[in-house]
Amino acid sequence: MEPALIASAPGLGARSEDGPGPLDVLAPSELARARAVTEAKATTFAIACRLLPKAIRDDVYRLYLVFRTLDDLVDDADPRGPARVAAVRGWARGEPVAVTEEVASLSRLAQRYVISRRAVEDFCLGMEQDLDWRGCADERELDRYCYRVAGTVGLVMSALLGCEDPDAAGCAVALGMAMQRTNILRDIDEDLRRGRVYISAEALARHGGSLSAGERSALMNDQITRADDLYRDGLAGVRTLAVGQLAVRFAAAMYREILREIERRDRAGLGGRAVVSGRRKAAVAARVLLTTV
Repeated sequence: MEPALIASAPGLGARSEDGPGPLDVLAPSELARARAVTEAKATTFAIACRLLPKAIRDDVYRLYLVFRTLDDLVDDADPRGPARVAAVRGWARGEPVAVTEEVASLSRLAQRYVISRRAVEDFCLGMEQDLDWRGCADERELDRYCYRVAGTVGLVMSALLGCEDPDAAGCAVALGMAMQRTNILRDIDEDLRRGRVYISAEALARHGGSLSAGERSALMNDQITRADDLYRDGLAGVRTLAVGQLAVRFAAAMYREILREIERRDRAGLGGRAVVSGRRKAAVAARVLLTTV
């Protein structure tokens, strides 16, 4: 985590004082596409979004589309990726840039919320890191990467949900990082097939050096514990949100259940992608509702 960044982002949940501007025009086609992409590529997140007030929900869809589009362009090695990431990074720095779809969407959102441009810039640094992935030497480097590609998303999302407490903003960063570490553990085998390792070299060496299923239990236990600690820290700030507390608790609980499934599969010596059954998802949802009401 990067506490200096959190401390330098006051008024995270405030509305912009500038009021509507020339870009503050609802784009129905953009919204429809944002909703469709969210529902197709992030089922759990899409369900959580339905628990938000409509006005906020639509903006969360829009923000998700920005981050997801850049992430997909980078993951797919799309030749348009570097320029689109650079445009958003330039926007975050206040530089004149080409008005891409992502820049236009962020500009509209920035007229309604005080969005940390530093966080958006750091997200782009994470995307650039992925474009030329060289691994992480130690846990500190891995934490920095998780902050960039996911903690920043939590931070910007917290602005839409009304988070004015810098400490709570740090919790939003922790929750995003927890989800990214869950992704890394879930996708170990898939990433290996494409020649990528997101586990830090230090952690891998300390726990035997193998990423093969059935030979990585000590490593997985260590990494699962780190993710669980981040979930704990992240959930501590949910109560400070002006809106969306139930939605965030639901999304976190669902994602944490993926971590539990990773744990179960590892104990059984199984590799592959961890998938949570519909029955278990329903049980998790019921538990969140019962403990929130």
